[in-house]
Amino acid sequence: MPLTRPARTTALVVLLLATAAACGDTGALRGAGATPTATSPARLWPNLSPASSPAYDFDEADTEIVKGITVPGDDIRKVDPIAVVRAEIAANPSDYDGARAPYRGTAEQIADCASGAYAGRCPVLKPYYRDLTGDAHDDLTLGFRLLPTKMTAVRVYTVEKHRLVRVMANDDAVSGVELAGRSVIIRSPSELAGYEYRVQWTWDADQKAMLLTHDEFLRTDGRKHGVRRATPAPTPTSVTSATP
Repeated sequence: MPLTRPARTTALVVLLLATAAACGDTGALRGAGATPTATSPARLWPNLSPASSPAYDFDEADTEIVKGITVPGDDIRKVDPIAVVRAEIAANPSDYDGARAPYRGTAEQIADCASGAYAGRCPVLKPYYRDLTGDAHDDLTLGFRLLPTKMTAVRVYTVEKHRLVRVMANDDAVSGVELAGRSVIIRSPSELAGYEYRVQWTWDADQKAMLLTHDEFLRTDGRKHGVRRATPAPTPTSVTSATP
């Protein structure tokens, strides 16, 4: 015999009450605990004269045309990454050439690099390609070891007017590199256990360069701790592999 409308309503209420009792939750609002009082920023030294120039040079908007390198068909994938590193070595002899050069080991071991081989004694790391500039064409993210130090050079190159242009340069001790959107994120170890430095370079269409947009000192578990040291580094999610 079918239930009448009042009978169906009563049965539904009984069912809901039974379900709530079984779950042990009446659905009432519960407090999340005390909330800290919001405080406005306190401005210090309002009479202090503002600085007119930066104290440190972070190489912001620093771009450079790579001399001696051609880009066949404006396709950056056709450029030999090892030749690009050799061009940088040739353009900066004080850094790479001679017994007192800080990165002399890179110049010495570049001879062990074969085209397309990024292993063994070759200081050049596997290149990665992704559109970081938003022009619908791949850009080149390149890394190579700065020997005999433990630092790694991270570079980003794009193609402008048929020329290879370096739009980012970062030299530091590196524990990880990521590409995210229009940004390159570089993580570096800290002397303080449980913390790391993290810098983020992001493409700026107005400057036509990668700008240093974030510079942080973080706990390695992801909790933010503070701002990075005042002195800069010597220079500065998933990615597309070198294989097309």
